[in-house]
Amino acid sequence: MPASPTVEALRAAFPDAVVRDLVQSGDQQVVYIDPSRNAEVLDWLRTDPGERFNLLVDVTAVDYGDGRPLEVVYQLWSIPHRRALRVKCELPLSRLAIASVTALWSAANWLEREVYDLFGIEFRGHPDLRRILMPENYAEGHPLRKDFPLRGRFSRAEQTRRALSQDMEQYYMPDELEGRGAPQLVPADESATSGSGSQSR
Repeated sequence: MPASPTVEALRAAFPDAVVRDLVQSGDQQVVYIDPSRNAEVLDWLRTDPGERFNLLVDVTAVDYGDGRPLEVVYQLWSIPHRRALRVKCELPLSRLAIASVTALWSAANWLEREVYDLFGIEFRGHPDLRRILMPENYAEGHPLRKDFPLRGRFSRAEQTRRALSQDMEQYYMPDELEGRGAPQLVPADESATSGSGSQSR
């Protein structure tokens, strides 16, 4: 496929920031940019009248393993122009940090937290960068990294010990700790009665 108008415009506006571009899955335009310029380039893609990628569909990451850089992936959609663009930034393992884009799209808040939680990538300038899926005191690392063991970094015995030593008041409401919030089972005779009654005419 020939280069899209967006790719050509990007290269003209940011000749030093565009690393390379390619087409995947038949028609998906992918542009690799300098990670130190991500906020600047993405802001331009969002606001330039000819581009208007005003919808941030997703922020995610990819770890290919074997010491290769991690990729931060931004999936964009232009509502006015009805076209998609995937922007990628490669981060070396020694510098897993990139500027947050929460000031551009509020949806990035939770998406960046997920990438931080599962891949360990820091988003500088994020207003509330903390885990979103794993517990805040989770000490085994980042589960979607290729070097993360399938059973976790700790033995089952250590995982059990840590789970049992947690302060339950941090995770449950007082009613739950006292047992009052537990679901109630319907006695068998009542269940049968209600069932037969519902079938009567």
